[in-house]
Amino acid sequence: MVNVDTVYQKVLTIANKEQRGYITPLEFNLLASQAQLEIFEEYFAGLNQTIQMPGIDLPYADLTSILEDKISVFQQSLGVAQFAALTVAGANFRITLPDDVYRIVSLYVGDSEAEKLNNIHFQHVKKQGPLTKPTLTRPVYNLQRSLLRIHNGNPVDPSVTDVSMHYIRRPVKPEWGYVVVNEQALYNASTAQDFELHASEETTLVLKILGLAGIVMQKQDIAAIGQQA
Repeated sequence: MVNVDTVYQKVLTIANKEQRGYITPLEFNLLASQAQLEIFEEYFAGLNQTIQMPGIDLPYADLTSILEDKISVFQQSLGVAQFAALTVAGANFRITLPDDVYRIVSLYVGDSEAEKLNNIHFQHVKKQGPLTKPTLTRPVYNLQRSLLRIHNGNPVDPSVTDVSMHYIRRPVKPEWGYVVVNEQALYNASTAQDFELHASEETTLVLKILGLAGIVMQKQDIAAIGQQA
């Protein structure tokens, strides 16, 4: 993890140099959340590129392994008891997903992994023939925002509610916690939330936040620091 106060102090030091501008705690928290999310999403694009590249025998220097390690922090598993809501209607059932779901890795109904279908295919799944329609061993699912719809072809079997999911969650929003003393904001670690990214991302976070801050404050020199770096 990356300490949120360390990042904030570095951002302030650079932004305040030569009176370029002051970034309030509220502004920093908003920009910090955006910067963390951008870096987090870049992991997946980077992983897609590195997978297509020849690997090396040293895991600590292999880019694919490095990115997989950074993403692994956000891997979660849920059983049916942990879902927010589950509604059963015949062979179909719906689950309201937690707000932190970013990407589903795999979904199981009983011991069978479900296949993901797009909206059109899922709507027509009931009309398929007996050889191709969903079954207990070949369930399907569809995702619409936070609503997960599953079909397993059998409304009677009790495994209809035996659902487990592996997914990548979103990082928790960083927060520079503070208290106001004599009209000054002082860091309060008890209400702070550090960045959930790998420690190696500290410099990248500082630069990204500076780039975003320069745009918000209309300070081209600050924005250029992040962009050029």
